[in-house]
Amino acid sequence: MAKAVLFQGDLPKEERVFYYTSEEDDPIKTKEQEKKQKVLLPEGYEFIPKNPFVKLYSAVLFRGFKVFARFYARFYLHMKIVGREKLKKAKGKGYVIYANHTNPFHDAFSPALVADRRIFTIISPVNLKLPGIGKFLPYIGGMPLGTNEAEKKAFNEAVDKRLKQKNCLVIYPEAHVWPYHTEIRKFPAGDKSFKYAARNNLPIFTMTTTYHKSKVKGQERPDMTVYVDGPFYAKNGSDDEKRAEMAEWAEKSLKKFAKKSSYKYFEYKKKEAK
Repeated sequence: MAKAVLFQGDLPKEERVFYYTSEEDDPIKTKEQEKKQKVLLPEGYEFIPKNPFVKLYSAVLFRGFKVFARFYARFYLHMKIVGREKLKKAKGKGYVIYANHTNPFHDAFSPALVADRRIFTIISPVNLKLPGIGKFLPYIGGMPLGTNEAEKKAFNEAVDKRLKQKNCLVIYPEAHVWPYHTEIRKFPAGDKSFKYAARNNLPIFTMTTTYHKSKVKGQERPDMTVYVDGPFYAKNGSDDEKRAEMAEWAEKSLKKFAKKSSYKYFEYKKKEAK
C-alpha cells in the first residue's frame, strides 16, 4: 500500500483496502520500520537552532512551504477549512492542536494553513528518513522525539520554549497514518501527549480532516473539509488530572467532527483471529 498511497492519484479499488490486526499497524512504512530499525538523531542534534543563518533559512523555507501548501490544498486537494476563527480566542498565548492522522502529505502542511502563527509539529525520528521531504522537516517545524534521556530532556525543554514564544504545537495522537480513514482510532500513548498543554496551562484545539465525494467529474479521490474546534481549558488540578480531562475532550471532539465524513475512499478491514 505504501507506494500506492504516496502516489496520491486515483487508485484501483483493490489497492484501496488495508487489512489490519491492530490499530497500531502501519499502512505506510519506511525501510527502517520494515527492518525494525531504530532511527537515531544526529549527535548533538539541536531542537532549536542557534545559528542565525539556519534560523533565517528556516523562516524563508517555512514561508515558501506555506505558499506551496495553499496552491496544493486549493487546486489539488480541494480543501476547505471551517472554524478557523476559533483560534483567535487563544490570542496572546501559545496553544496545542490535536488532529486525526489520515494523509502523509496533507498532514505535513495543513496545520500551517489552519494555524494563525508559526507551527511546530511533533514527529517520529523515522520521518527524517522520508524520501525528499524528510531532511527539510526540521526547518519547517518538525520536532523529532528524543531517542535517549538527554535528547528527551532537550526535546521537552524545546517544546516548552516554543509554546512560551506563543507558537502552535501540533500533535497527531493516533500516531500512525491511516490514509483517508474516516474514524478516530485510540491514542496509543493515552493522555501522555497532552502533558505539554497541561504543564504550561494552555488551551487545546482539535483539527479534524473529513472526506467527501469529489466535485470534479470522474475523480474518485475525495475532497477534504477540515473542522477546527475549541478552545478547551482544563480545570485547575494536578497535571495528571488536566491531561485526562484534555484527552477526553479531544477524543470526543475529533469523533464528533469525523462523523461529518460522507465518503470512504479507502477501506479498512480487521483480520479475523485464527
